[in-house]
Amino acid sequence: MKRWYVVNARPHQEARAELNLNRQGFRAWLPVMERSRRHARRIDTVRVPVFPGYLFVELDVEREAWSAINGTYGVRRLLADGAGPQALPEAFVAALRESASAQGTCAVAPADLRTGETVRITSGPFVDCVAVIQELAPGDRVKLLLNVLGGRITAEVSRRAVASAA
Repeated sequence: MKRWYVVNARPHQEARAELNLNRQGFRAWLPVMERSRRHARRIDTVRVPVFPGYLFVELDVEREAWSAINGTYGVRRLLADGAGPQALPEAFVAALRESASAQGTCAVAPADLRTGETVRITSGPFVDCVAVIQELAPGDRVKLLLNVLGGRITAEVSRRAVASAA
């Protein structure tokens, strides 16, 4: 029976490990998300692993020679619990795969915040202002709708800079 297992990749070599595992005939999957990155006065959107240093591989440990995974370029080791690899809960991988878009990026949203929820800003120039979440943006950011100086403005802040107002 095929189940999903966790592969620990070498630093910054998750994509290399996925490529090499797929070349060997394993079904490997590296969940990625989009993140905004500031570099040289430009803001770029880049794809980064959802779980840095880790990817998943689907195996039947009874029938497949899984020990070859540990010798794959980019792989540090297959996570195991002593005798053999430790399988992931099926619901976890299924939920993660459902969140992936057609382009392969996962929409990883903070579990405690939802669109339309009222929040209080805890740091930055709008500290103690109450706002409504307009959108959960990539890169651990949230877009807010604020009532400031008699008008409504939108702002994008770090997820860590807001707390539920409830």
